[in-house]
Amino acid sequence: AKGFHHSGASFEVTRNPGQRFSPLLIHRGVGLGKTHLMQAIGNAMLKEDTGISVVYMASQRFMDHMVRSIQNGAMSDFSRYYQSIDVLLIDDIQFIARGKKTQEEFFHVFNFLAETGKQIVLTCDRYPRDISELQDSLKSRFVMGMTVQIDPPDVATRVSILKSKAAQMGLELQHEVALFIAEVCRSNVRELEGALQRVVATASLIGQKISVAQMKNTLKDLVLANAKQTVNIRQIQDAVANHYQFTRKDLNSKRRYQLLAHARHIAMSLSRELTQHSLAEIGAQFGGRSHATVSHAIKTVQRLRQTDERVRNDYESLLELIQR
Repeated sequence: AKGFHHSGASFEVTRNPGQRFSPLLIHRGVGLGKTHLMQAIGNAMLKEDTGISVVYMASQRFMDHMVRSIQNGAMSDFSRYYQSIDVLLIDDIQFIARGKKTQEEFFHVFNFLAETGKQIVLTCDRYPRDISELQDSLKSRFVMGMTVQIDPPDVATRVSILKSKAAQMGLELQHEVALFIAEVCRSNVRELEGALQRVVATASLIGQKISVAQMKNTLKDLVLANAKQTVNIRQIQDAVANHYQFTRKDLNSKRRYQLLAHARHIAMSLSRELTQHSLAEIGAQFGGRSHATVSHAIKTVQRLRQTDERVRNDYESLLELIQR
């Protein structure tokens, strides 16, 4: 299965359920909107066709249902229920891996729905092959349709989210205030919302307007944690060079043969995602390359991550390794 931008894949699923993209697997860490996106797909399907049978559940609910059915001797009813569904949405599918029996039963449900042209949508906190307890038969089936990854929002998007959340609270957030929070909270939307709530509550309690100075004190733990997690371009270059069996000197050289150029592009893209450096500053640390070269490298990697599973997995592995 090839990766695809999550909005395009979701739109295709709502228009043509059970056709090209079943199962649709949405993966990445917590707080990035996987559950919201899944529920939006279900709601859009019901809006398109009110007669369609759409079932959304957390994986824990599926497991509870199975256990109760076994205890009550009602596994035939259990099977009939899931075989009657047109669209099955399962959230946090990684928890299915906790039990062998659970995996076996879900395997049967999955196969029946897939073979009868029904739509399956799954969310997972990681790529299925990285779930050690998950049976190989399920790993292969989970990625047989379409896999999409939700990436953390960039700074501009985080600023927009904060301003939108503040507006919902009846507040007008100054740009420099939103920018400060966005730069401190980089990982997910939940962290952003939590930081905003803390800032608003503290300002209300002490009777002060929200300011950057006030936020530095309120969010000092996050500021400190962010400072400790700061990654520099040299660390990124070392990690990428080691992964592709080059040296940092190779990445900064003028040589352009294919694998080296690819590794250089990966390192540039990671530098853009993990640091606050401008394109020109990144280029300067890669042998004096121009900002246009860095921009091209980033776009190339973004495209490959959507179309090439190996590139996508390499990139995610390096991202996790560098941020440890």
